[in-house]
Amino acid sequence: MPSASASRKSQEKPREIMDAAEDYAKERYGVSSMIQSQEKPDRVLVRVSDLTVHKADEVVWVRARIHTSRAKGKQCFLVLRQQQFNVQALVAVGDHASKQMVKFAANINKESIVDVEGVVRKVNQKIGSCTQQDVELHIQKIYVISLAEPRLPLQLDDAVRPEVEGEEEGRATVNQDTRLDNRVIDLRTSTSQAVFRLQSGICHLFRETLINKGFVEIQTPKIISAASEGGANVFTVSYFKNNAYLAQSPQLYKQMCICADFEKVFCIGPVFRAEDSNTHRHLTEFVGLDIEMAFNYHYHEVVEEIADTLVQIFKGLQKRFQTEIQTVNKQFPCEPFKFLEPTLRLEYCEALAMLREAGIEMGDEEDLSTPNEKLLGRLVKEKYDTDFYILDKYPLAVRPFYTMPDPRNPRQSNSYDMFMRGEEILSGAQRIHDPQLLTERALHHGIDLEKIKAYIEFLPLWSPSSCWRRHWAGTSDDAVFGIAQCSSDLNVPP
Repeated sequence: MPSASASRKSQEKPREIMDAAEDYAKERYGVSSMIQSQEKPDRVLVRVSDLTVHKADEVVWVRARIHTSRAKGKQCFLVLRQQQFNVQALVAVGDHASKQMVKFAANINKESIVDVEGVVRKVNQKIGSCTQQDVELHIQKIYVISLAEPRLPLQLDDAVRPEVEGEEEGRATVNQDTRLDNRVIDLRTSTSQAVFRLQSGICHLFRETLINKGFVEIQTPKIISAASEGGANVFTVSYFKNNAYLAQSPQLYKQMCICADFEKVFCIGPVFRAEDSNTHRHLTEFVGLDIEMAFNYHYHEVVEEIADTLVQIFKGLQKRFQTEIQTVNKQFPCEPFKFLEPTLRLEYCEALAMLREAGIEMGDEEDLSTPNEKLLGRLVKEKYDTDFYILDKYPLAVRPFYTMPDPRNPRQSNSYDMFMRGEEILSGAQRIHDPQLLTERALHHGIDLEKIKAYIEFLPLWSPSSCWRRHWAGTSDDAVFGIAQCSSDLNVPP
């Protein structure tokens, strides 16, 4: 007489055979073989961002990651993610999907990459949890292209959750160490995707605007023979049998181009500063957006050009990158960035008056501290309703020795800073081009003339005497700001 277990096995075996026979969709799902360029199927993959009501009732192929999955009875809901966009998908038992296919889809690990064929269907109620809110994808075929590990070091939903929401509701968030230790996964979040696109947009708009203004883009050396801005904050590297330095600035090369009659130049590239600090205002490496241009009569020609360039960047971001701005704003809520046309320009004495009226005690020739800069930003916003402004005519005492004094007020200088939300993002000035005046200013600052002798001696060569050459080193100005700082003040985390 057969045992009970043997009887159960004999009953289960026919059931397994019967279930396999009933899997009429077995060719419609599975794990694809490794892609080794063995074939090139005649298949057009549609972007998730293009899944809109305009494609309703169309059959499409999509490649995306499994963001989430949820099985419910004879159906399974998936969220398919592609970069910063996602769409809800449905696998349900029917003509195209068997129970086994639904079970297979429900068990695919999160972050796996799949190829999906489905019908785009318009939904009656918006899907608030997805970027594609007006449609969902009814899956007919699903194949795993790359299977992810079952356990991930962080969950993407946790990584995009605002910290305030996590604290108030007791829900998980991801700390910075975990993000950096698992940077590849962290970069997949919608916020990270949007941040990188915004930073790319800043560079694109910077380049586009300046080229339209007649600027020439230049590429400058980053391994140089001497520190480009002096001081100790420079990285030394071994250069065969000698030492070399990582460039702190492309300044000297920009000036050389102006002296060579390029008139207007810009460059985008890495800048290195050996600054041992732990603030978001001091980075050992950042991407600098540098401008240098000649002017005819007044350094305000440069100030206005730079301000307009930044305004064009702001406008371009608002017009072309609204999706990315809104994505970042979900995790880092912030008021919309405001600016004026033309840009507000305040003189330093006006800023001092505003601060003193707010109860801050400052001397006429005292530099702004970081707290006072932030306070001034709030005061300017309240009075002028702008987050972006120029502070002009700094005291000569707080600027470098090579800064041109104001001819009408020897205590002031032809220098300026530009601010976004109370943080300096850019500093510029007209440089002294007269050897005698530069020597006087250097001695006033206690600078050893031997150390700048070559610079002073070459000034006459840099400043052509021919009257038709009105664009020369003496009438040039420069500015530089970092993409990380600029994007941060636009509410784009660096």
